[in-house]
Amino acid sequence: MRPKLELLDKRLIERILGEAFQLIEDPGVRVAPYVVELLRSAGVTVTEGVARIPEALARRLLELAPRGFCVYDRNGKPAVRYGGDDVNFDPGSSCLNILDPETQQARPAVAADLVRLVQVAEMLPQFAAQSTAMVCNDVPPEIGDWYRLLLVLWHSEKPVVTGAFSASSLHTLLELLALESGGREALRNQPRAVLDVCPSPPLNWSEFASQNLVDLARAGVPAEIVSMPLAGATAPVTLAGSVVQHAAECISGITIHQLAQPGSPIVWGGAPAIFDMRTGKTPMGAIETAMLDVACAQVGKYLGLPTHAYMVAGDGRVIDAQVEMESGMSAVLGALAGINMISGAGMLDFLACHSIEKLVIDAEAIASAQRLIEGIEPRTDSLAVAMFAQTGLHGDFLKLKETRTLFRKEQHFPSAVIDRGLGGNTGSTPDILRRARERVEELLAQYRRPEILSDREQAMLQFAEREGGRAGLEGLPGIVSPASATR
Repeated sequence: MRPKLELLDKRLIERILGEAFQLIEDPGVRVAPYVVELLRSAGVTVTEGVARIPEALARRLLELAPRGFCVYDRNGKPAVRYGGDDVNFDPGSSCLNILDPETQQARPAVAADLVRLVQVAEMLPQFAAQSTAMVCNDVPPEIGDWYRLLLVLWHSEKPVVTGAFSASSLHTLLELLALESGGREALRNQPRAVLDVCPSPPLNWSEFASQNLVDLARAGVPAEIVSMPLAGATAPVTLAGSVVQHAAECISGITIHQLAQPGSPIVWGGAPAIFDMRTGKTPMGAIETAMLDVACAQVGKYLGLPTHAYMVAGDGRVIDAQVEMESGMSAVLGALAGINMISGAGMLDFLACHSIEKLVIDAEAIASAQRLIEGIEPRTDSLAVAMFAQTGLHGDFLKLKETRTLFRKEQHFPSAVIDRGLGGNTGSTPDILRRARERVEELLAQYRRPEILSDREQAMLQFAEREGGRAGLEGLPGIVSPASATR
């Protein structure tokens, strides 16, 4: 039996969906001019930028969305499956800052920081996918979206969770992905990335979000709706009410997406949170935030759709017991909920900061969560009687063949980040932050950059030099010098 966590019964899910369908028709959903004719062509009334989507139309289009799909690594192997109860993790995305490992102070992230994080995540099997984890402050902001993606593709062969901060940058992201994949059809057939698209709460699909939904659908590249209701501020204060808003935003987004291209892959995802009435903050480590993630995903799973959530993040400003308690707790909850992609590992300070050291600590929590959802299974014909027949009451189970052959299947062995006394009793042991630093350096020393086919690598470099040159970028931080591209 696989352990499973659910917070909503069927009756409550049906109430949530019933009210969500009511909301998208009255008061309706604010939409951008880019999708008005698309909606009107399907019989949707759009008045003064507000679309009133009929429940029957939304339900029909929900049925067209795929129940599952795969995202591929560079070698063409399916590396991540969205759908069912498959659980995958990727690092958190789009941080402005990084926690300096020496000073334990946040500072603006640069390309070299993102490269280090990608290389470490590449070496950790707990992360099935990469993310465009940090904004590179040494790169012009107008090219930041595609440059972050370039660094990930350059240093990793894992699939990527990414996204565009503007409609104009989406096309450069798709062009870069197509260059690395060997063409637009190759990218459509074996997508290398999932792209986040965020509605603005409450119930507002902006110009660039609307355009991203439509263009991703028509490109056949998976879209991941990241609905962000903030309970008590931009969403109802009750958890159930916020889940209704999340469902309404996802349903309306899927309606637009499937009208643009029926059957194109899309994910029921999100980053909901509570609004802390004492501080005005959005605590991602709060138990209620984790409950929102689990409940929102459960509604998506009830509809049979692939799911995503933002979890495994802490709110403190340094790596301490609070941050890791919050992160480890939500890693376990997300895994038990069977969420297909869980983003957020490595993040702290209310998602404002990334830490590579925290990433490797979070990987240990994720590994434990993954072991948990494997559950307990009988591995021998007799559960215990046959082994007792061999040992009697002496209890010397270490000598048994079953012990030698099965202990690695039964037990997860963490890395040296987790102190289990491997160093012996020779005195004090390094604290977890120091052990994490040592683990980062160990992984970086083992990292070898995956190969890219030479013609595709050359095309990616030429693309980067052309687009970067237009923005006044000198050199290619984290890649090579411009002269290297002409060798």
